[in-house]
Amino acid sequence: MAKTKTLTLTAMFAALAVVGSFIKIPVPPGTAALDSTPAFISMAFLPAPFVAIAGAFGHIATALTSGFPLSLPIHVLIAVEMAVVAGVAAVIYRKGFRKMAWVWIIIANGVLSPLPYYFIISPAMYIAVAPGILIATLVNVVVSLLLLPILQKIIFRSGVGIQ
Repeated sequence: MAKTKTLTLTAMFAALAVVGSFIKIPVPPGTAALDSTPAFISMAFLPAPFVAIAGAFGHIATALTSGFPLSLPIHVLIAVEMAVVAGVAAVIYRKGFRKMAWVWIIIANGVLSPLPYYFIISPAMYIAVAPGILIATLVNVVVSLLLLPILQKIIFRSGVGIQ
């Protein structure tokens, strides 16, 4: 039964990430969206590997809806980064360091994740996209923080919560 709940919640958050992928945040590189919000929210309900899956799935959906502007290999790399960011955040969050999890997300996703652009594409690309990615991360975090208390009440009241 617990496996079914875990898979169902993972599918729900992944589906919400796809919906979020259509809500674009107008910053460079053009693939920023509210796709991360469901993954960030899911860390309160799911084990880290499933949060990572929701995070990676969200980025791939955004890249797909944007036409893979940075190429498929770069977007796969970004999806892996998103999985790591969301998965580590879930571990931190579930250990009770909730504020630290949000700080990790902002630093890891908003500052560290764009670093491969510096080496793979060019330093100019990093300088161009890093501020936009940080802004998009902050928007996703703020939306997550606003929605999380509401969803916690709904999900735990319904008896679906996984702890």
